[in-house]
Amino acid sequence: MNIEVSRRGLLKVAGVGAAGTALGALGFGGAEAAVSAHVRAFKLARTTETRNTCPYCSVACGVIIYSKGDVRKGEQADITHIEGDADHPTNRGTLCPKGAALKDFVHAKTRLQYPMLRKPGSDRFERISWDDALNRIARHMKDDRDKNFVTKNKDGLTVNRWITVGFLAASATTNETAYLTYKVVRGAGVLPFDNQARV
Repeated sequence: MNIEVSRRGLLKVAGVGAAGTALGALGFGGAEAAVSAHVRAFKLARTTETRNTCPYCSVACGVIIYSKGDVRKGEQADITHIEGDADHPTNRGTLCPKGAALKDFVHAKTRLQYPMLRKPGSDRFERISWDDALNRIARHMKDDRDKNFVTKNKDGLTVNRWITVGFLAASATTNETAYLTYKVVRGAGVLPFDNQARV
């Protein structure tokens, strides 16, 4: 079907269409108001952005954590969203299924948040302070090192080793943290030393 349109007719139709579009764009139509009434505010608009590392595996993907509430003002920060960091060289914004579910990990009711101690003979764990937990760990390590540290082997060579305790390092850390961890553990004489990435 052929429709013959003159140049003048084409200009009239185009002019009417442009005028109608301009009137709608200037807010004379009710469609824009109806659409904007149903659009919710951007949920990350008033949040604090914190960059961190995903805690799951040894890849050490970068994540951005969004939280509401300013800790500097004494408010409780509540994590509302976690996503991959597009500027991070390891993952460039992508996350595996576990990393994509980090918000559920943070808000899980079963997540351990405090040091717990089960005393000898007890059938339940009790919450203790961080100071008590760290002091207890340090005391046990010191006692074990004093008891089992080997300065010389059977041939009389100096070995300075402590093999009754092992250390499992985290792999999702910076190079500087990993270096310091290695120096502290080896400086104490610990030989059984492994990394989370191999477990």
